Formats: sequence, structure tokens, C-alpha cells
Amino acid sequence: MKIKAGPENDSRKIAMRVSTVSIAGNVILSLFKLFAGVAANSGAMVSDAVHSASDVFSTVIVMIGIKFANKASDKEHQYGHERMECVAAVILAVILFGTGLGIGYRGAVKIFYDTGKELAVPGTLALAAAVISIAVKEAMYWYTRAAAKKIRSGALLADAWHHRSDALSSVGSFAGIFGARLGYPVLDPAASIVICVFILKAACGIFADAIGKMTDKACDDEIVEEIRDVILSQSGVLGIDQLKTRLFGARIYVDVEIRADGNETLKRAHETAEKVHGAIEEHFPDVKHCMVHVNPEENHAQDR
Repeated sequence: MKIKAGPENDSRKIAMRVSTVSIAGNVILSLFKLFAGVAANSGAMVSDAVHSASDVFSTVIVMIGIKFANKASDKEHQYGHERMECVAAVILAVILFGTGLGIGYRGAVKIFYDTGKELAVPGTLALAAAVISIAVKEAMYWYTRAAAKKIRSGALLADAWHHRSDALSSVGSFAGIFGARLGYPVLDPAASIVICVFILKAACGIFADAIGKMTDKACDDEIVEEIRDVILSQSGVLGIDQLKTRLFGARIYVDVEIRADGNETLKRAHETAEKVHGAIEEHFPDVKHCMVHVNPEENHAQDR
């Protein structure tokens, strides 16, 4: 499996385009749900509208993080700013975790403290709004997720999960509204508890991934083996003494020590190192920096 990602500018343009669509979609959807909630006397739908509006804030964080992550290297940050996207992903993971806890807490309060209260029965417009919200937010989730996978953006993936958390929130709203109309209002808080678990799990996964990229985590074994195969396929390479990889935001850094014929000239050894360097960057566009060190091998034995 090759890593396929476009140039940094293309990745930034994709992220900004998706984020702009997300903001526009959330603004329109939140206004519609607010209108439906007020008109149909549904507190659940009004809360859902507020949730959609809050997603605009998370998308702005994504845009800021990606903008800073794509800044060129400077004197103070000679290796670039890619980790700023990880910072944005961590912030979004925390917000998402808080959103999940809030949904779960409200559900628990309704189950244990509010079950005896008289609840107003919402109108059918609130039900229709919930269905539309589920469809739109799930579509936005898959749209954003596809872009995040394409450009390997943890921050954009976190924003995709914010869309899904909104869709799940709307599922809870639908269950509560429908249950209230059938005479079973407890369905709403029960659904909220289940939704809470899914959101918390997604938040923890996003947080762990972002922290891994900020702490020089190595690439997956599959990617490392592909890099190893590319190196060993270059003429003049007699073996690999050491191969290290680390994730720097969404980019990859590679440090490799190869073995070459110890009787060759320095110029020939340098040419071999250049071939390895070029091959790695050609096959793996996400590699931002590759350091190749050449060790001499006197017996010419190839160790592959």
C-alpha cells in the first residue's frame, strides 16, 4: 500500500474547501433546527440546534491549525510547523470528549431526576427536522472523513467526528421526540447514554493519534517494510544496518544506515545514497525529510 498524498498546498486547499462547506452547512442547519424546535415546541431540537452551531467553532479551529501547519520553515522552526495540526486535533478531541460527557450527563439527569415531570409533546415538524439533520450531518461526516483520509489530517478527521456526533445527537433527539409522541419520553435520555459512549470512544482515538504524532511515533510496520523494500531494491545497497521512521504531524521523517562496498570511492557511495534518498521521496510523498548514512562493507556479502 503506497502512501498517496498531494503537495502541501493542495492538502491545505482541500482542507480549507471542506471546512468552508462545513461552516456553511452548520450555519444553515442550525438555523433550520432552531426554527423547527421553537415552532414545534421541542426542547430537544433547540438543544440540537445549539450543538450544530457549536460545530462552527470546532471547524474554525481546524482551519487555524491547518493554516499554521502549512507555514514554511523559518529560523525558529527549521523543521516546519506540521505539529500545529496535531495541537488542533488535541483541542478538538477534548471538545468532542466534553460534548459526549454533556450528552451523557443530560441523559442521566433525565432518567434519574426528570422522569416524573410532565413533558410537552413536540410537533411533527421537530421529527422531520431530526431526520433531515441526521441525513445532512452523516453526509458531512463522510465528506469530511474522505478528505481527512486523503490528506492524512488528524484535525480534519476530528472535525468529521464532530459532524457524526451531531448526527448521533439528532438520533437521540428523534428518539426522544418520537418516544414523547408515543408516550415513552424515557427513550430520549436512554439514547443519549448510548450516543455518549460512541462519542467518547471516538474522542479518545483521535486524542491518542494526535499525541502519537507529536511524540515521534514510528510509522506502521507495513509502511516501514515498504520503505525497506524500496531501499534494498537500489543498486549499490548491500544491506540495511538501521532504519528509523517518525511521524511529524502528518509528515514522515526517515533515517537510514545502508551498507555499501567499502572499496568504492566516496563519490560512488554518495551516488548510492542519493539514489536511496530519491527513491524514498518518489515512492512516499509524505516523507518530508530523509537522511541516508553509508557504512562500508568489506566482504561485499549482500544481506537482504
